[in-house]
Amino acid sequence: MRNADLIRFARAAASGNRLRTSLLVLAMAIGVAAVVVLTALGDGARRYVLNEFSSIGSNLVIVLPGRSQTGGFNPGNAITSTPRDLTIDDAQALLRASAVHRVAPLAVGTSEISFGGKLREVIVAGTTADFLEVRRLSLAQGRFLPAGDWRRGASEAVIGAKVRDEMFGREEALGQLVRIGDRRFRIVGVLAATGQGLGMNTDELVVVPVSLAQAMFNSNTLFRILVEASNREAIEAAKTQVGEIVRLRHEGEQDVTIITQDAVLATFDRLLGALTLAVAGIAAISLGVAGILVMNVMLVSVTQRTAEIGLLKALGATGGTIRNAFLTEAAMLSIAGALLGFVLGQAGAAIIRQLYPAFPAFPPDWAVLAGLATALATGIVFGVLPARRAARLDAVQALAKR
Repeated sequence: MRNADLIRFARAAASGNRLRTSLLVLAMAIGVAAVVVLTALGDGARRYVLNEFSSIGSNLVIVLPGRSQTGGFNPGNAITSTPRDLTIDDAQALLRASAVHRVAPLAVGTSEISFGGKLREVIVAGTTADFLEVRRLSLAQGRFLPAGDWRRGASEAVIGAKVRDEMFGREEALGQLVRIGDRRFRIVGVLAATGQGLGMNTDELVVVPVSLAQAMFNSNTLFRILVEASNREAIEAAKTQVGEIVRLRHEGEQDVTIITQDAVLATFDRLLGALTLAVAGIAAISLGVAGILVMNVMLVSVTQRTAEIGLLKALGATGGTIRNAFLTEAAMLSIAGALLGFVLGQAGAAIIRQLYPAFPAFPPDWAVLAGLATALATGIVFGVLPARRAARLDAVQALAKR
């Protein structure tokens, strides 16, 4: 039999029992679709987290008060003991480091903002003029905090987009006097809307000079210090220099935790990459189940078509020809199921992206190719036993069982 004859024979055999063929193709499709959708979710989570961390700035070195007792970064490092406070003087001293480009001290707390009888709770961030560039934020209106003495600051504030909408509505916000806590501030700028991300939501943020924020919260300590290295190659040098400066200022004690943006990204990349592989492995189990179904269906097919096999052998078909015919049928069904599963999986990922536009649920290429290849390999491997059984049938005995 020629290859074209084998394909026609397999197609006729598959179409002879449509219900059985449809169920087998559907089982294989479900396995491939599960691989595509679950890896899209896993890889989408990885991309989302990396994008969110990248959006907080570039080339960042973050100084946290308190010494972490672990050997590297992990999500629990944010909880540390605090033997000595981080101060504005510490932050200014970091500007002496040759690998440091910008420094933005940060004091954070919650307070209430009131205007025209309206009142709401907001996150207050005390910082300096460089915060806008370090965090890669942009302004929708007005200007940011002016540069000047960090220990003094004008009573000026920059508000987030959501605060502006809720407090002022259609009224002009720039130039208005508002009360934040027990102090009065003049609005000089409005941040562009960015939405909810990791860390603080800048749409609900009120930015004031760091010295005034510390006075409002009655605290001299900083929440953290954001340091921007001169370039990506200088990140490790900046980390080393920052650690040395703080150690000298804190009487020889290394009592702060210094993490780099690259370390955070690498950690989450590894964790979420492993998660994607794990869910892909779980989804691939369904392909194994589909392969067993292929084998069972093909064994039943061999039993039902015993007389047909005997007739083919009586006409001169060899055992190899019979084996190839059944393997071709198994391969055709597996390919059809894999392609249908690919379409269903891509549709499922597209639905997720429509429901959650900020979530990049795109299946990685390796997962799609692996799913398709595994489906084909599974169908052929589990089709070998039925094909061998069909090839070993004796022509006379097969015809006698008709």
